[in-house]
Amino acid sequence: MPSPAIRILAALLAVAACLALSACGSAKTTKTTTTTGPLQLGPAFPDIAKLPGALTTKPPWPANNDSNTLQLRLRKIGLPALNAEGQVVHIHQHLDLFANGEPVTVPAQIGIDAAGAYIAPLHTHDATGVLHVESPTVATFTLGQIFAVWGVRLDRTCIGGLCAGGGKQLRVWVNGKPLNADPTRIELAAHEEIVIAYGTPAQMPKSIPSSYAFGADL
Repeated sequence: MPSPAIRILAALLAVAACLALSACGSAKTTKTTTTTGPLQLGPAFPDIAKLPGALTTKPPWPANNDSNTLQLRLRKIGLPALNAEGQVVHIHQHLDLFANGEPVTVPAQIGIDAAGAYIAPLHTHDATGVLHVESPTVATFTLGQIFAVWGVRLDRTCIGGLCAGGGKQLRVWVNGKPLNADPTRIELAAHEEIVIAYGTPAQMPKSIPSSYAFGADL
């Protein structure tokens, strides 16, 4: 029979081997999680084109943040005009837009009053395509709501004045995966990468990003 010292040494070696295999499991069973988690879909937002100051034109689209019409849109969609960014929900996403094979800028200052008097919970600060969700209350927000704040039509077949038909289509990807649903239903989760492209099949992006390099402060 092995001595007590040998038995203790064997037990220690077994523990070390277990730790090397990630808690007694093989590398094949290790799970990787992301900040976004599974895609969630909320209700559709079908009436963006009917909101005050809504744009149903071809790109480029401005920030559309005139004080009067922006505040009217916020009232219509039930979002507050804040005097400072909310901190209860504070997450970010990235939006890439393409039209007829060309990138479209997501402008700075969406949802921020041009005169600087107020800010919506959904907004942009710069033209990188980073979306800011900064709410003073717990809530779930959708892509349809940020397009409503922006005042640019978005639905299952149209973005702005670009609508599917005549060999052209509107396609959407979330975290690199195609979405076969109304894009206004996409719930905004932390560090989502959303791509919307309009055009012929040949004009679709050749490479669909599945993530975005967010800054350390995002």
